[in-house]
Amino acid sequence: MISRLSILHRLNEKGGAGRPDAKEANHMDNGAIVHIDYDLYEVDSERLIETTREDVAKEHDLFDENREYSPMITVVGDGRLVAGFEASLSDAEPDKDYEIDIEAPDAYGERDASLVETIGQNVLMRSVRDPNLLAIGAPVEIGGRTGVLQFLSAGRARIDYNHPLAGSTLRYNYNIVRVVEDRKEKVETLLKMNTGRDDFEIDFEKDDLTVTLPDTIAYDQNWSYAKFSLVRTLRDHIGVGTIVFREVHEPRAV
Repeated sequence: MISRLSILHRLNEKGGAGRPDAKEANHMDNGAIVHIDYDLYEVDSERLIETTREDVAKEHDLFDENREYSPMITVVGDGRLVAGFEASLSDAEPDKDYEIDIEAPDAYGERDASLVETIGQNVLMRSVRDPNLLAIGAPVEIGGRTGVLQFLSAGRARIDYNHPLAGSTLRYNYNIVRVVEDRKEKVETLLKMNTGRDDFEIDFEKDDLTVTLPDTIAYDQNWSYAKFSLVRTLRDHIGVGTIVFREVHEPRAV
């Protein structure tokens, strides 16, 4: 519920010191595709959990040289983010810095004691791939569920299946650094977000869309399911008409 969302203050508003009039504000519509720089903290511990910004990662000794730091791409109102963050984005404006606190019910929920389970150590050992990798505080997967090993002793093991951030109030510092406006780029972005690939060819004939598929996608077992979801996503967020997925198989060189 938005009532639990506490927008503490705006930082460095480039459009002026005061809050703009609601009629003039360029708020985000549902379906807008945006690039967001953000830092995520746990409020009580002030611990940095995640960031898209290299300088912030270095400042908190969390820099990973194997990772590329770049803005997150998401679709406003698409349910990909926690509810409190989604609610804030719908009222946000591009190129402005925000700091918001999101309480647990609008983040990852309250902790649920029923999700902390005790099992026999022998059950744990049979369920994991490599028992030698077991460690207190490390994730374990049992019966298709992922939890955290809290305790292991005297033939018993305690597993916490709560989300690691359940019960936490979160703080997001964020800025919508870019809004995707070009229709072709919107399609390319949605395709990459849903498939992880960027080797599609995109063509429009008025509102009708043709997507030429890379020939290697035939080996992707998830594609046959993903394309039905993509049709709905493309129509919902871009308003295209007929959608054609085109396969081209060139003759092999002899």
